[in-house]
Amino acid sequence: MPVIGFLFGGSPEASANFVAAFRKGLGEAGYVEGQNVAIEYLWTHNDNDRLPELAADLVRRRVAVIVTPNFIAAALAAKAATATIPIVFGGGFDPVQAGLVASLNQPGGNVTGISFMSVETGGKRLGLLHELLPGAARFAVLVNPTNPNAEPNITEARAAASVIGRQIEVLAASTNRDIDTAFASLVQTRADALLVSPEPLFTTRRVQLVTLAAHHAVPTIYYIREFAEIGGLMSYGPNIADQYRQVGVYSGRILKGEKPGDLPILRPTKFEFVINLQTAKTFGLEVPTTLLARADEVIE
Repeated sequence: MPVIGFLFGGSPEASANFVAAFRKGLGEAGYVEGQNVAIEYLWTHNDNDRLPELAADLVRRRVAVIVTPNFIAAALAAKAATATIPIVFGGGFDPVQAGLVASLNQPGGNVTGISFMSVETGGKRLGLLHELLPGAARFAVLVNPTNPNAEPNITEARAAASVIGRQIEVLAASTNRDIDTAFASLVQTRADALLVSPEPLFTTRRVQLVTLAAHHAVPTIYYIREFAEIGGLMSYGPNIADQYRQVGVYSGRILKGEKPGDLPILRPTKFEFVINLQTAKTFGLEVPTTLLARADEVIE
């Protein structure tokens, strides 16, 4: 029975729906865990320093495929550990710029995967926040400085803020406690609204983030719908569960004999805009009808 190594930057408790989507994709490719494929799950619990050790462990186990479905650092650690075992990544980064693949259409080597395009949509998220709060003067962006995507996210946010003539403050958080500190700083500087950048730690700690935003009454936009579903104000980004499903499909195709270097990098074709109207009312915000009309889903 082939074994898939599942290297994840978060924790199993906060990722059950994503793992289920990955298994669904495997099933579409003809593989069912426990029947004709085994999966070895390795979790960092947001301790990214463990990634090289865990990737090397999967190589020693001689797994058939290494899957890194949510984090650029995990994909880079896997690639550094092996040039022969196929790797299927998922994440909101540019895989060419990151040095993972030669090109989107012809990745070459032993790596392929799904690019969520989360960085590229940062400007769109800030624009939606500005449309909701046209009088807001100061925006903040939350990033994890240990993520290689931090600088691209900051650059994208600053460029978008410059276009609308607004200031943007950068807040950093790489641990659960840092998130609390970042919100304390946010309140001190009296930022009008917050943009949360794509980051596995933030996905894992989404309840903490949504709770803090509500407690401090900070209008916040997130990068996946899972935040809006639990009370976040707004979200804009790809359907991440569907991206995980596609990672599963690609993993199954490789198990059947296809080469990762021949499988083009997939990118989302649809982005979801979700508004939690109940949260907006709690914040005392009147959502413009133009925003409501463009939303893919309005949670009431």
